[in-house]
Amino acid sequence: MPDGSARRSAARLAREAVLRMAFAVEAYCRLLVRVTRACLSQPFYRGDLVQQMDTIGVASIFIVMLTGLFTGMVLALQSAVEMERFGATVYIGRVVGASTIRELGPVLTALIVTGRAGAGMAAALGAMRVTEQVDALRTMGVDPIRKLVVPRFLAALVMLPVVTIIGDFVAILGGLLIAVLTLDFTAQLYINSVWDTLAQSGFVLRVVPIDLIQGLVKPFTFGGIIALTSCFHGLRAEGGTEGVGRATTRAVVTSSILILAADYFLTQILLAMFQW
Repeated sequence: MPDGSARRSAARLAREAVLRMAFAVEAYCRLLVRVTRACLSQPFYRGDLVQQMDTIGVASIFIVMLTGLFTGMVLALQSAVEMERFGATVYIGRVVGASTIRELGPVLTALIVTGRAGAGMAAALGAMRVTEQVDALRTMGVDPIRKLVVPRFLAALVMLPVVTIIGDFVAILGGLLIAVLTLDFTAQLYINSVWDTLAQSGFVLRVVPIDLIQGLVKPFTFGGIIALTSCFHGLRAEGGTEGVGRATTRAVVTSSILILAADYFLTQILLAMFQW
């Protein structure tokens, strides 16, 4: 009997967990629909958009550049160790350029912005939620989604690709420093190697490298995920300051998982579109 009771309790808890997850997914999708509709209609809070672009993008540039610099340097060092065994160190520029632009740049930048700006969005909206400021906006006839979520959502869509480009450039520069100072490469040889790997994948309209397009589609998607997930958890915060902390933690963890999952599926789609 005790074993049967324990199994029933476990089954009940599992059903409740599945139901909670299903309701959360439904609420997340409804928020996405509301945000999309609000983006395509008036009123539009341009001042809030500019402020969020500064908070999400400009304020994240330094840490993204720092991360990109050391990522490129480490990637060049590790590649040199492995490729030296085959006498292929001349291709280090290809490895650094392709890895950074296609994969490491977008993903690392998104994770960094999640930890910095995403946590801030969740905490700010969570604090407004538990102090009833969100309800006050509704009382004054202001749509909280349009006022609070849409500017953050659009700012993340615009700024994350921009910040990613800066991070990619600095990462390639970090690889250049290692190639020139440690591996006795010439700067021209390294730069030509980076360009060769971009040109090898082909161009769109004979101008834009396909790798660069792939490297911008991902951060555009990641920006939407970060903003929507952070605002979603922030607006659902409850239970005072502890609730705000829990909402912030959930926002960062959920955004990170969704970014990594989306990265896999986007890679599959982009490979099918441009290379197969």
